[in-house]
Amino acid sequence: MESKIKTLEEKIDKAHLGGGEHRIAKQHEKKKLTARERVNYLLDEGSFEEIGILVTHRTTDFNMDKELYYGDGVITGYGTIAGRLVYVFAQDFTVFGGALSETHAEKICKIMDLAVKVGAPLIGLNDSGGARIQEGVRSLGGYADIFYRNVQASGVIPQLSAIMGPCAGGAVYSPAMTDFTLMVEDTSYMFVTGPNVVKTVTNEEVTSEELGGASTHSTKSGVAHITSANDVQCLEDLKSLLSYMPQSNAEKVPALPYTLGDEIREELMDIIPENPNKPYDMHEVISGIIDTDSFFEVHKDYAENIIVGFARIGGKSVGIIANQPLFLAGVLDVNSSKKAARFTRFCDCFNIPLLVLVDVPGFLPGTDQEWNGIIVHGAKLLYALSEATVPRVTVITRKAYGGAYDVMNSKHIGADLNFAWPSAEIAVMGAKGASEIIFRKEISKADDPAAKLAEKEAEYAETFANPYKAAQRGFIDEVILPKDTRRKLIKAFSMLEHKEVLLPKKKHGNIPL
Repeated sequence: MESKIKTLEEKIDKAHLGGGEHRIAKQHEKKKLTARERVNYLLDEGSFEEIGILVTHRTTDFNMDKELYYGDGVITGYGTIAGRLVYVFAQDFTVFGGALSETHAEKICKIMDLAVKVGAPLIGLNDSGGARIQEGVRSLGGYADIFYRNVQASGVIPQLSAIMGPCAGGAVYSPAMTDFTLMVEDTSYMFVTGPNVVKTVTNEEVTSEELGGASTHSTKSGVAHITSANDVQCLEDLKSLLSYMPQSNAEKVPALPYTLGDEIREELMDIIPENPNKPYDMHEVISGIIDTDSFFEVHKDYAENIIVGFARIGGKSVGIIANQPLFLAGVLDVNSSKKAARFTRFCDCFNIPLLVLVDVPGFLPGTDQEWNGIIVHGAKLLYALSEATVPRVTVITRKAYGGAYDVMNSKHIGADLNFAWPSAEIAVMGAKGASEIIFRKEISKADDPAAKLAEKEAEYAETFANPYKAAQRGFIDEVILPKDTRRKLIKAFSMLEHKEVLLPKKKHGNIPL
């Protein structure tokens, strides 16, 4: 028995070395942790239980049978983060560059199946050169097996992807179908076709970083939700993000202990400028509403005219969607609509209440927006909010004009409670534009058209640029003082905690994609 135990211990020790000391050193030279180091850092100390540590590939072509590594380039198993069960896989770049084989894929699929059966989040740490070429279609089939499971798990368990090295070709589609994608600056990249193929096909000269680095995907494409400075920060961001989510769609997010106190926030009284065209930072409003330092922003550098992220209000997790007047005056455009719609659907999948903060002058006009489909993309946000059955509360801080008023969680599309500050302006359009249309003839005939326009603009603003017409109709439930907002929200979300919605029977809706 002693010799058999020794044999097992030797195999496990060999598996722990991955591709060997030399390749581990190369990984460290690139300022990257190894797959095993990442798993051990991510999970609670001593909690990781590995599955499939002695798996090897089954390929004999190209003399591959002479090069076997235990684990076959991916570490899979389960453990806990802050005491909560999670499943994890981490691709090991020291073994065949983390390339995916048939058995590599089988290991990932096995823990994906377990995660869905048990109802716990799945975290993928991606660091791979792509499909293992020596296996041909078998590795491609492995990718497809993973993709299928991503779709089946979508909306059932949270799926988080961290790109901590290369992720190219077919490998990119699994992270793209998960709920959130994190990338590490300078050491990670994602693209369907690499720089060499791009040069051959389009004659463009581009680096891997320019084509698909963390900066590119966090600012231009929106593929990356969060970027981190290094591996350690990325793993910390994963832990933080996970804390705002439930284990599955059958549960709610665990609340943190919270004792009600003085919830008045005087600093909110002075945020809105007297000049309705002057910008302000919506982050200040968010900070005055939420629990201290609890905001975790998502897609921070993409479509900055809208803010999305998680926070806690009275110890309970909420998703926040907020127009940002500092960028493009907070208008809705193609990218901001997609960003907010995607975030809305995640929160609705996983029972996270939604708070919508509104200061929106409308949709961005122009040929660029129209030709790029602002109609269908704006409809995505409208669809997502209309479809959401979680508690939904709206606060209009200033402008709510035109169709954008409807889209931003208005009472008409199913919001549960709609508040407005006294500074709110709820109308079809701004006073100047409305006056130019309504009083066109009167202004044109006036001795001083500019003075007449100013007079009519003031008259229109007095009548419509306020929250009271909407409140009289019941479209606004209450006009509140800004300082009372946090207190009102704590009570509102508490009241809505057990909300239930009965939906018409259907397979699924057809969101305008």
